[in-house]
Amino acid sequence: MWTFEYVASSPQVIFGKGTLAQIPSLVEKLGVKSVMILSTPEQTEIAKRVADILGAVAVSTFSGATMHTPTHVTESALSQAKEADVDGVVSVGGGSTIGLGKAISVRTGLAHICIPTTYAGSEMTPILGETENGRKLTRRDTNILSTAVIYDVDLTLTLPVKMSVNSGINAIAHSGGSFNLPHAETHVVVLPHALAFNAPGAPQAMAQLAAALPGSNGDAVRGISALYRRLGINFSLQKLGMPEDGIEKAADIAVSNPYRNPRPLEREAIRELIRRAWNGEQATHDL
Repeated sequence: MWTFEYVASSPQVIFGKGTLAQIPSLVEKLGVKSVMILSTPEQTEIAKRVADILGAVAVSTFSGATMHTPTHVTESALSQAKEADVDGVVSVGGGSTIGLGKAISVRTGLAHICIPTTYAGSEMTPILGETENGRKLTRRDTNILSTAVIYDVDLTLTLPVKMSVNSGINAIAHSGGSFNLPHAETHVVVLPHALAFNAPGAPQAMAQLAAALPGSNGDAVRGISALYRRLGINFSLQKLGMPEDGIEKAADIAVSNPYRNPRPLEREAIRELIRRAWNGEQATHDL
């Protein structure tokens, strides 16, 4: 018999079409009196829309969220939140903005409402990755979980097709920053190789994924690769801007800061995985 501990804790979820209109009643229900709205520079229009819906409750807006949640950006946002004396933050956007909201909330205990505009799924996890001095560290804590999530399907319709593809594949990567590469696209490139590496340690999960992917013939790696080809997805970290000498650095980082994984992280195998992803090679099961 296995001994284990399971803690079920998840944010309140509101899902549907036009559900953004429910944010005033949600804020009132949570007892939040004033909020700071978070976004990236590219999402200011949607952030303003949220502010308009909230009216006087939205007392401040911070539009400096960026990928990989740099700690200096978090400190700047924290300073603004303190000055505005808010008791909640509202993250509007994708993983970059939601990561910033998590970083603020876990440091302060402020309520955190997420309004995702992508499919990555960060809003539903107790995981936070932050970058400081060129190094990204990831931690897990139930206090990182958001307070509530509003999924308004109308917001995802504003995504360009390319971003929708990358964001959707990023979500698959989550279910299964040292180089300042775009987060979702990096997940997309690495995913087939990560599946091939982990296949021996997670046969049941691989079988379920294979069953969901057309053209897999029982092989999840084959299925995800076929999906990439149909969608015209980039296979190479090099094309995303990663330098070749970054292969060694990435391998060192991976094994020095290991995360829970179905298979032990052996440096040579990880280095080969990264090399293949950098070179844009097809994923194979011989790692």
